Amino acid sequence: MKVLLINNYHYRRGGADGVYFNTAELLTSHGHEVFYFSTQQSKNIKCQNDKSFATTHDYRNLSTAGRIRVIPSFFYNRNAYKKLLELLEEINPDLAHIHLFMGSLSSSILMALKKKKIPVAHTVHDYRLICPAYLFIDGKNKVCEKCKDRFYMHCTLKRCSENSFSQSAMLSVDAYFRKYFIKPISLIDCFIFVSEFSRDKHIEFNPYYRPKSEMLYNFNPELNSTTPTTIKGKYFLYFGRISREKGLNTLIEASLKARISLKIIGVGPLLKQVINQGSNNIDFLGFKNKDDLWPLVKSASFVIVPSEWYENNPLSIIEAYSFGKPVIGARIGGIPEIIKENKTGYLFNPGNKFELEQLLTKAEDLSDSEYAEMSTNARAFAEEHFHPDNHYNKLLAIYEDVIKNKNKL
Repeated sequence: MKVLLINNYHYRRGGADGVYFNTAELLTSHGHEVFYFSTQQSKNIKCQNDKSFATTHDYRNLSTAGRIRVIPSFFYNRNAYKKLLELLEEINPDLAHIHLFMGSLSSSILMALKKKKIPVAHTVHDYRLICPAYLFIDGKNKVCEKCKDRFYMHCTLKRCSENSFSQSAMLSVDAYFRKYFIKPISLIDCFIFVSEFSRDKHIEFNPYYRPKSEMLYNFNPELNSTTPTTIKGKYFLYFGRISREKGLNTLIEASLKARISLKIIGVGPLLKQVINQGSNNIDFLGFKNKDDLWPLVKSASFVIVPSEWYENNPLSIIEAYSFGKPVIGARIGGIPEIIKENKTGYLFNPGNKFELEQLLTKAEDLSDSEYAEMSTNARAFAEEHFHPDNHYNKLLAIYEDVIKNKNKL
């Protein structure tokens, strides 16, 4: 099968980009021919057709005047449309699998795919299809579903994008553009949701997602080569983005009261603020590549995922389980689907510092045998739900259904 993978970024900027590359490697390993379409960026990884990538703009780093000048391409990137049409004529793929596309490639790519009658699957990594600011949190970091009524100016009025009026306004207008002019729900043949929560939330907002929806967890491509351990580590670990929706303030305050050893790995806009909250029992280790990260994960006791937004299917949990590390996570979004209470970890209500403090103490006091049992359960869960072979079989079945159904039209 010839598959075109599409994503805003052709380098590992975040979890969705990792899934994009992992999917490419998985398909290639099974003999499929993979092509890419993305935007031109200095950090891009080289590939055989990167000269066909589209141009775009880094809107966040532009001046107000600069943003105004390039606003049209944010909603409809004409260069992406043109470049993708040229690539489709050259390679004629059996299917296009889209990951992130809004804001850079834009919805224009859907029009190009429609024109060439290419079957389209889209992995839904966030909530941008139903929430303009994609996180379901407002400018005050509170969970917000105001735009369920499709009056997308709520996003602007509540400054949902990083508490910025201008950014929020752009996202509101983009949502209206997709509502009235280019409707992804009518142009995409299959939406692949990576959690039951995300699938159900999209259907709740718009029932038309139901007949086009599939659910497929993310996977760990390194699961077979990862050696788990049932030995309890000496510290707790958070690794991921240091940003407002991740619940770092809650974690730090709870760890200080519980007096446990905590290591925090990652970078992001709140890094300086978080460091200022720390004390002697918290180590801030910054960014770590995989070679340096995995030994730290393997030597931890528990991994903490204290998110305060509708987290989807966190790769940090998938990777923790692969090493036999149980997880303490917030009871929000897709997290409760993959943390089995008292078996693979513990759950607490998001933002509840006292409850998290109690769980940190409980986890710290586990006996070696109790910990080993929980560790074994975590690895078993990963084997069942996040194995690359299982993921490939399900993904290929989805592809085949999409192509078959498209050919019937």
